[in-house]
Amino acid sequence: MNHRVLIVLSLATLGWFAVQSCSADEPGDWQYEFTPYLMTAGLNGDVGVRGVTTGVDASFGDILDNLDAGFMGHFMAGKGPWTLGLEAVYMNLESESSGAVTGPGGMVSVGGRLDVDTSLYIYQGTVGYRVLDDTTRLDLLGGVRFTELDADLRVAVDFTPGIVFPGGDNVVSGSESWADFVVGARVLHPLSDTWTLMGYVDLGGGGSDFTYQLMAGVNWAFGENLSAKLGYRYLDWDYEDDGSVWDMAASGPYLGLGIRF
Repeated sequence: MNHRVLIVLSLATLGWFAVQSCSADEPGDWQYEFTPYLMTAGLNGDVGVRGVTTGVDASFGDILDNLDAGFMGHFMAGKGPWTLGLEAVYMNLESESSGAVTGPGGMVSVGGRLDVDTSLYIYQGTVGYRVLDDTTRLDLLGGVRFTELDADLRVAVDFTPGIVFPGGDNVVSGSESWADFVVGARVLHPLSDTWTLMGYVDLGGGGSDFTYQLMAGVNWAFGENLSAKLGYRYLDWDYEDDGSVWDMAASGPYLGLGIRF
């Protein structure tokens, strides 16, 4: 079975257990919201494949220049104190240049350059329960974040022979996927009938040694079923396994359109 199908089934199972926890006599109907959004993110950190590790420091402008394809979206369902969330992110970056390179055995070259092609998939399912429902609302969250990385490191300027790629190859490729269990909290505080402040944090690990995420923003309800979402997001991984490295932070402002139905 395709591993992406397994991911979807796992997240659906997570949601099913949460739905069973909502009693039949809870007031109100299910409410749904879908939010496509753009995150103007930069990447900063290290990526490694088969023992070859290089640094990446890409601003949003660099990523936009090299973005071959991308999609980001979030779906949320809520009833009573419960909320279920599912997010999907896909980014395909081509020919992002990197600097210093560490090869097998810790040998370092600073005189050459690599082009780094990466395809990044993120799927996150969360279950939330509202523990404070006053003027300020507080949800406690638990969930699973799946990350998949496909990376190609290609020589763009020659290195000293043998330092980077064993066997004289000028391309090294690899694919990794892992799951992290996270816990967190979301805070909503209204400023008016149409403006609401939002704060979010989660942290955890599993496949990663450690991963965490921070968000702060404001939501503007400008229509009966429409809202604009603006803020800043920071997502960090510290993952290393058998020569593969994704010690990376993605950060930047985001803009989304919430559609309720």
